[in-house]
Amino acid sequence: MPARPIPAVDNARPVILTAFRLVVGLLFACHGVASLFGVLGGAKGGGSVPVGEWPGWWAALIQLVGGILVLVGLGTRTAALLCSGSMAYAYFSVHQEHALMPIQNGGEASAMFSFAFLAIAALGPGPFALERLLPRRAGADLAGRPGSSERTSQPTPTR
Repeated sequence: MPARPIPAVDNARPVILTAFRLVVGLLFACHGVASLFGVLGGAKGGGSVPVGEWPGWWAALIQLVGGILVLVGLGTRTAALLCSGSMAYAYFSVHQEHALMPIQNGGEASAMFSFAFLAIAALGPGPFALERLLPRRAGADLAGRPGSSERTSQPTPTR
C-alpha cells in the first residue's frame, strides 16, 4: 500500500527547497571569500590563495561566484552543476589519495557540497529566486518540474 503524502510537508516543500539553496550557496560563498581575501579564518594554513594559482585560486573563485549565484537564485542549475563538479574534483584530486572514506581523508565538506549542489541542479532553485523575476523563454521551465511550463501563446479563436 503506497504511503499517503502529508499535505503540510508538501506545502512546505518550496520553502524548504529555497532555504536549502540559500544556506548551501551562502556557506559555499563564504569558503570562496575566506580563500580569496584571507578573512573568516582564511584559506587552509591562513591567509589567502595567491591570484591565479591552480587549482586553489580558481576553486575559490568558483566558490565565491557560484555560491552567490546559487544563493540569489540566478542561473541556479548551471552554477550548481559547476559547483558540484568542482567539489567532486576537489574530493578525488585532493582528499581521496589519503584514504577511501571522507571521514578518514578530510573530504566530508567536498563530498557534501558536491551532492548538495547536484541536488540543487536537479531540483531547481525553488519559487523564491531572482531568475523567477526574469522573463521566461518559450519552452523554458524554471520550476524544474516536468509539464509545469506555462503556455507561451494563446490559442487562436475560431469563428
